Formats: sequence, structure tokens, C-alpha cells
Amino acid sequence: MDVHADSIVVVRIIEHSAPQPAQKFTKEKFMQWAQQQLTQAESVHSCYEAGPFGYGLHRDLLKIGVKNIVVQAVCLDERHTGVNHDKSDAKELAMRLDRYVAGNTHAVAIVRPPTPAEEQERAASRQREQLKREAKRVAAQGRGLLLTQGWREKKGWWQQKRWQKLQVKLSAWLVERLEVFRRLLAAITAELNIATAALEKAAPAVRPVGLGGLTSEVIEREVGDWSRFKNRRQVASYTGLCGGISSSGNTRQLLPITKHGNARLRTALIELAWRLVLWQRDCKLMKRWWPVLGNPKATKGAKKKAIVAVARQMAVDLWRWRTGKVKPEELGWVMMGVQG
Repeated sequence: MDVHADSIVVVRIIEHSAPQPAQKFTKEKFMQWAQQQLTQAESVHSCYEAGPFGYGLHRDLLKIGVKNIVVQAVCLDERHTGVNHDKSDAKELAMRLDRYVAGNTHAVAIVRPPTPAEEQERAASRQREQLKREAKRVAAQGRGLLLTQGWREKKGWWQQKRWQKLQVKLSAWLVERLEVFRRLLAAITAELNIATAALEKAAPAVRPVGLGGLTSEVIEREVGDWSRFKNRRQVASYTGLCGGISSSGNTRQLLPITKHGNARLRTALIELAWRLVLWQRDCKLMKRWWPVLGNPKATKGAKKKAIVAVARQMAVDLWRWRTGKVKPEELGWVMMGVQG
């Protein structure tokens, strides 16, 4: 299926035969058509790409008995023919799904749909991030307007103390225009503070020192369910903090981190890694990397690589701790919220 806001383009394959011509439905008509297929077959399989339309269709299909999967969005024109449209995308997805159902689990990369509860919690932390970006954007617009009039200001130009000193130097029309930005920033900042306080309040009291309430909630909500990972390699891969590699024959080249995975989780883990340098120097992980991170002669590049390694391992350690595979004292963590 190639899913859009007002239509779904479907290509059907029956018993590993050739793909049939594409059909276009509204969502309501498609659900009726899907139920008809269930009466004509022993099993019905379907898939669509993860994207802006979420997992509502996936859940609706599961409810009626269709074995649906959500797959990672990729370029479906692998041969770069220059012909790429809804029908060709649906056809390519159908052929890959056919191979997957036949036993080729590498034909598609499956995305794990979050539960409704996980999705709701994740939406709260992501909305806070959106508010933060929006505040930066509006503030930058104000700085841009000031710059056109010969005033170069830094971040926070709109805050009350700085604004009182700045506005007396500006012309009346410029102050009037900037006040629009200030009102927007005040409203966005108020909502941002409310969202931040709510996330910090929801964080568990017992957690490693250095893992702040906000960072803790972002990590937990982006991961969703720690038990879904079967081994440490899956955890590290999901963070996108693993080094890439390019190898062919006798040529082998190490590349930067793949950044393949959850970008929000990766950012939170990097921030956490820098905090561990201050708050968890005696834990096993920091002792391993302290010869680099604590070395004043170490280069900036070497310290960045060490921080990436710390962040990657910290994700694995959090997974081990949250799934009961290890206790904090075994990792050498200093914990907050623990009496005695």
C-alpha cells in the first residue's frame, strides 16, 4: 500500500503470482475491500511505509485480521529509472512483501509500532522539543530584523532585562515590530516551561546521578519498551552511535558513526555522556575512558570519539539495568533517590 492523506493505492499479489494492476481507494472503501479479501483467502498480508500517517491504519488492519507490518521508508526506485509514482511504489512494496511472506526476512526492514500509550507519552516529549525549536526560530527572526537595521544582538535579546535597555535605543516602528516577536516568544516559552516541568515531574526518583529528569524521560519515551531489544548490538544499533565501515576486498575504511536510528535518543545520550564526566567519575564506564576524557593533552577529536563511545555503552548499560540484567552497584553508579 502507498498511503496518502485522502487515498490508498494498493497492489495485490495472489499466491506469489505476478502483481495485479494498482487500485486506488479512500480509506473507508479500502477497509471494506480488505475485509472482502479475508473471506477469499486463508491469510491476508499487507504493508506500508512508516511516515506522517502514523500507525492508525496498522492497528485498524490488525483488528479485522489482516497481518499488516509497517516497514522502513526507502527509495523504491533502486535502479534509478526516473519513473517513480504511487503505482510503482505500491508495486515494489507488494513484491518485497511477497518475498518477506515467503521467508526472506531481509526483504523489508520492519518498524516496531509503539503502543497507543507509548505513542501518547512520546508525543509529549516531542512536542516540547518542537516548542524549543519554535522559540529559537522566532528569536532568530527578531535578531534578523535587528541586523537589517544595524543592530547585532545575541540570544535572549527579547528577555525583559535586556529588552528594557535595548528598546530605548531603537526607533518606534522597530520596537513595534519586535514586540510582536516578544509576545510570541513569551507564549511559547510559557508552554515550554510547563512541558519541561511535567516531564521532569514524571521522571522516576531512583536513577543514576547525572541523568536528569528531563533527559531520563526523553530516553525512556523514545525507547518505549527496553525489553524489545534482544541483545546489546540491537541497542547500540538503535542509537545510531555505531561506527560505519566501508570494506571491499583488501580495502577497509572506518567511517563516522552511522546516525542510523533514533536521532532524539542519540542527542539525549550524548548530553548524558558529558554529564557523566562530572557526576559518575568512579563508575566502571568512566574509569575505562578517563585516560582520554581526563587527559588535558588529549585532542578535541579524541574526546569527542570517547564521548560517543560512552554514550553508546551507556545506552547498553541502561538497557541492562532497566531489564534487570544488572544492578547499579555492579556498574559502579552513584544513584539518587536511594535511602541509606
